[in-house]
Amino acid sequence: MEIKSKCAWCKGDVLYEKYHDTEWGVPLFEDQVLFELLTLETFQSGLSWITILRKREEFRKAFDQFDYQKIASYKPSKENELLNNIGIIRHQSKISATINNAQVFLNIQKKYGSFSDYLWNFLDGSPIINKYKSLKEIPATSPLAKTINRELRQKGYKFIGPKVIYAFMQAIGMVNDHLIDCFRYKEVNLKR
Repeated sequence: MEIKSKCAWCKGDVLYEKYHDTEWGVPLFEDQVLFELLTLETFQSGLSWITILRKREEFRKAFDQFDYQKIASYKPSKENELLNNIGIIRHQSKISATINNAQVFLNIQKKYGSFSDYLWNFLDGSPIINKYKSLKEIPATSPLAKTINRELRQKGYKFIGPKVIYAFMQAIGMVNDHLIDCFRYKEVNLKR
């Protein structure tokens, strides 16, 4: 059996490797999944991504499968329930931001047709394909991430920043930051 080369950041953890091998860097266009991943990235702020992945199913249960329409109408009682849910990250500002962000997400959909259309328009629908050879080369942010962050914040998004947005861009395939010797580098590019 051939051992495939993959990005070093995921090695050694089955869940991390599965995420890397099947999701990370694949272009996503479904609004619900985009909302889920951007929300998870906000919760990841200050923590490791593997921590969030391990709690992902609990987040899905707690936040109604990331149904942003439901989340946008959460009442204070639901917010308190979330603050007491030991299965997720119990951070009041992040939970409040999620409710606020669901409302902003809906406003963006109304104005642009979909959040996906709004987001991918920053790239005219074509992902950025980087050619990094080592993890040290991969930036924590980019000028485009700073622009998207600024735009989203102006629209009312909370608890985001350029690093959160860049990690989100990597996750949803707006940028392909798989290392060039990673088996996913070519596979992801072929799916486009």
